[in-house]
Amino acid sequence: MKTLGAVLAGGQSRRFGSDKAVAMLDGQTLLDHALAALRPHCDAVVVVGRGKIADWPRADMGPLGGIAAALIHAVDQGFNQVLTVSVDCVRLPPDVRELLEPAPAFLATQPVIGLWPVSALDDLKAVLTDGDDLAVRAFARRIGARAVASDFVPPNINGIADLQQLRSL
Repeated sequence: MKTLGAVLAGGQSRRFGSDKAVAMLDGQTLLDHALAALRPHCDAVVVVGRGKIADWPRADMGPLGGIAAALIHAVDQGFNQVLTVSVDCVRLPPDVRELLEPAPAFLATQPVIGLWPVSALDDLKAVLTDGDDLAVRAFARRIGARAVASDFVPPNINGIADLQQLRSL
C-alpha cells in the first residue's frame, strides 16, 4: 500500500491563542515535530490547511476538511491511503501504521490519528456537504473504521500551558 502522510495544520488555534503550527518546542516548530513524527511511516508527507493544499471544501470545517483535502491529493498522486495527524502531534507510537492497518482505522485516544483509504473520499464529501455532524468519529462510524486501543496517549496541546508542561517533561 502506498501511504501518504498528512499533517492537518489548518485550524484557527483559538484555544491556543496564536498559530499553534509555529509554536516552538525544543528548538523546532510543532509543525516540524509533526512532520518528523509522520515521515518514518509514510511514502510521502504533506501539510494540509496551509500552503498548496487547502482544506476541502473550505476552511473552518475542522479536521474532516483537512482529511478530505489529503484524500483528494492522495487520489491525484496515486496513493492508496492517508495517515493523518494533527499539527500538535509531536510523537507517534513506533508501530502506528501496523496498529492501524488495514484502513480504515484510528487511535481510540485521538481519532485524528487515523489511516483512511482513498475509497472513503465520496463518503467524506457527503459528510462535509451534509454538515450535520463534522466529528471525526461520526465519519469513522459511517465508513466502519476501527477504533484501535493503544497504550500510546498523544500529547494534547490546546494551550500555552500544555506546551509548557510538555517542555518540562
